[in-house]
Amino acid sequence: MAFERIAVVGAGAWGTALANALARAGRAVALIGRDAGAIAALRQSRANPRLPGVRLSERIAVTADMGEAQAADAVLLVVPAQSLRDAARAVAGTIRPGTPVIACAKGIERGTRKFMAEVIAESIASAVPAILSGPSFAIDVARGLPTAVTLATRERRTAEELARALGSAAFRPYHATDVRGVEIGGAAKNVLAIGAGIVAGRGLGASAAAALTTRGFAELMRFGKAYGARAETLTGLSGLGDLILTCSSPQSRNFSLGLAIGKGEAPATAAHGALAEGAFTASVLVDMAIEREVDMPVAAAVAAVLDGTLEVDAAIEALLTRPLKGE
Repeated sequence: MAFERIAVVGAGAWGTALANALARAGRAVALIGRDAGAIAALRQSRANPRLPGVRLSERIAVTADMGEAQAADAVLLVVPAQSLRDAARAVAGTIRPGTPVIACAKGIERGTRKFMAEVIAESIASAVPAILSGPSFAIDVARGLPTAVTLATRERRTAEELARALGSAAFRPYHATDVRGVEIGGAAKNVLAIGAGIVAGRGLGASAAAALTTRGFAELMRFGKAYGARAETLTGLSGLGDLILTCSSPQSRNFSLGLAIGKGEAPATAAHGALAEGAFTASVLVDMAIEREVDMPVAAAVAAVLDGTLEVDAAIEALLTRPLKGE
């Protein structure tokens, strides 16, 4: 399989960073955005204001024409999880049958409770759904700093060929076939990262942060097992690896949201306009856990704080006063 021409749908920080990474790998890249004004500015300046100091590769064609996806051998959908269905529908009539369509969002669709690959399968029946996830900040990828992620499709050969085509010395996709496991790791870790941010914002210390991250990972493992994920996936880059990154750095939008809430800001405004996927995923994740009788006290506390049904101090007290039990 030859994946020489790649379309990246979504010209935000992550889409621009991935476009640069793919160009660095030698691919011909079309970076497609819907905001004609922003796209015109990006085409002229060759710089995304969200990625300071990074210049867009000359190998990247910047366009607002969704029809450019027609020539692509693979399509990356780099839009928020709650917008992924619209993006998939926008390219559905342009791509060729059998084209891999790779979700680069980390979340679960609200209302339907669908994972990202399921959304792609429903929206583009002829596509090969895939997912790319792992411990990665846009600015690192854009600058060409070493980054490793997981790229999963149900067919091993397709996953291998895609990983080979998209990878470079600095951007290393490890291939997998456990699509569901990769999706769960990315979605659940965002919710837990908000909790880690709250702990940091409240000044509860490094020991508490380590405890929350560890117990949160136990929740992620339980949830993953209930929904068919493989343990080795959840302990890999797209699970534990991504959890460690986002639970320890203010570069994470989810951690930053929790940090602001922990310092006393209201959940509704604490994001300061930045998108934190975990804020949309939390309640869905908890509802799905309840459905399969999965115990997720940390995620449930985060969801309750975000929904305004529980104050931060009450949530912390509830977690600290849970019955002592064996690990």
